[in-house]
Amino acid sequence: MRIRAGYDIAFNCFQDVPMVLMLTVSPSRQADLLTDHAIRISPNVLAKNYPDVFGNVCTRLVAPAGLIEIRTEFIISDCGLPDAVAPNAAQVRIHELPDNALMYLLGSRYCDTQKLADFAWSTFGQVNGGWRRVQAICDYVHDRIKFGYRFARSDRTASEGHQERIGVCRDFAHLAIALCRCMNIPARYCTGYLGDIGVPADPAPMDFSAWFEAYIGGRWYTFDARHNHPRIGRIVIARGRDAADVAISTMFGPTKLVHFSVLTEEIPSDGATLQPEIDVKLDLQHA
Repeated sequence: MRIRAGYDIAFNCFQDVPMVLMLTVSPSRQADLLTDHAIRISPNVLAKNYPDVFGNVCTRLVAPAGLIEIRTEFIISDCGLPDAVAPNAAQVRIHELPDNALMYLLGSRYCDTQKLADFAWSTFGQVNGGWRRVQAICDYVHDRIKFGYRFARSDRTASEGHQERIGVCRDFAHLAIALCRCMNIPARYCTGYLGDIGVPADPAPMDFSAWFEAYIGGRWYTFDARHNHPRIGRIVIARGRDAADVAISTMFGPTKLVHFSVLTEEIPSDGATLQPEIDVKLDLQHA
């Protein structure tokens, strides 16, 4: 199957502002791209890509004072299959984990494992099997937190989400990740595109999504505590310890977000063209 995806984001900068963007599809999916994937910036400014410590593609630039628009649209091939399910995947003993998985056992900015360890062991300690334990955690988090965009808060930690019982997709991911790490299961945060493919359309405006991956059975598997069932068409942008590692934009100066839209949709099999057409006009007169 083919998926059309992209975004259109605009900021008003009150002075020249250095920025770091994380908006490029992960290198793990770039071989699937069917069209050019380039960040288009208006006004035209010098931008440079570099890899971060997790292998994500970052873009650095200096935005001039005034309005700056950042956008892209692309088409990508996807297998069309839902997230893999492996009920027999075993938990890997710590001394057998690959070196690069060990960091995902540790607490991080938003995954404050030290505050949840006792609860995690008392709740999930009797669940046998890696997959079954991770799924039990997802079931718990899915039932524990009430989703709502109005509940978004950029500084909420996993333990605070557990206590407050409200949040958005990042809060579901943070709590599930923290509980997995408490149980000695490496877990890492993922951000990217997730359209309403194979499920009823969500009437809310589309946004980037957050989910997580757990290392069990000798590989990384996708889990999503918010939706809590296998989904089709995930497009990873970045992976890290938590949301602090994969912010889509980091500003080093005063800015105001004035436009934000995300597109993710399946292209019908009789789609006439593979070349996306970008002709987005912003209504910023009230910004």
